[in-house]
Amino acid sequence: MTGTRRSFITTLVTGFTLAAGPINAAAIVTDTAGLDAGEVSIPVSDGRIPGYRARPAGMTNAPVILVIQEIFGVHEFIKDVCRRFAKLGYYAVAPALYARQGDPARYDMAHLEQLVADIVSKVPDEEVMSDLDATVAFAKSEGADTAGPGITGFCWGGRIVWLYAAHNPLIRAGVAWYGPLGGKPTPLKPKSAIDLAPQIRARILGNYGGKDMGIPPADIEAMRAALKSGGNLRSRIDVYADAQHGFFADYRSSYDEKDAKIAWANTVKWFADNGVK
Repeated sequence: MTGTRRSFITTLVTGFTLAAGPINAAAIVTDTAGLDAGEVSIPVSDGRIPGYRARPAGMTNAPVILVIQEIFGVHEFIKDVCRRFAKLGYYAVAPALYARQGDPARYDMAHLEQLVADIVSKVPDEEVMSDLDATVAFAKSEGADTAGPGITGFCWGGRIVWLYAAHNPLIRAGVAWYGPLGGKPTPLKPKSAIDLAPQIRARILGNYGGKDMGIPPADIEAMRAALKSGGNLRSRIDVYADAQHGFFADYRSSYDEKDAKIAWANTVKWFADNGVK
């Protein structure tokens, strides 16, 4: 039987995504001074995927934080978040988790539904877990400290934070930003965050918006209950009452500067207080 060779995208999105609409003038730009930052090629089970990595220049054994993309892929916002963590002394890496399914840079705001149908809906959870395992191994090969990694992610990536914390017992702490918690099972996404919550041993902070129309308050309560049922009493979900979905995304109209700053400060403290430092 002849195998099928899979193709991969080989570069990341240049600049900010077009799929989120006009770019907010308040978008934060973090420079690379004192950093070793740029695109990397990450070996995975069936090839190589691109990623973005930022770390303090000349530093070995930096603690690892995996940065998981929004539905828009690894674009400038995700790269900037990596640099923000690197400025704090972390090895931050964002793998392109749609590399096999297509290039999210091809889609603008008018074709957001097509982006979901063509690419996002076709990404298997199992593949994502494997790619993140490979990303941790890559970080170790570059001299980073992978004994107790951290993980953070946004929107689509916020869900992945919960899933990967259940998958990898070495994850020490995570921060999930407005990631879906429930949902009907599918062959590619058989379990929700709520389903897997009792398996999570890491300490996870959830940053969610009270005005997020895509995440029902009932799901947040169900997630809290599921974590508790599994004995995870150290995780918590904070709800910012006036914030929308995407309230941390400073390049978008959904950005809420006040709540974003509070949530970021809490995020930095969460990792430090829970052993990712």
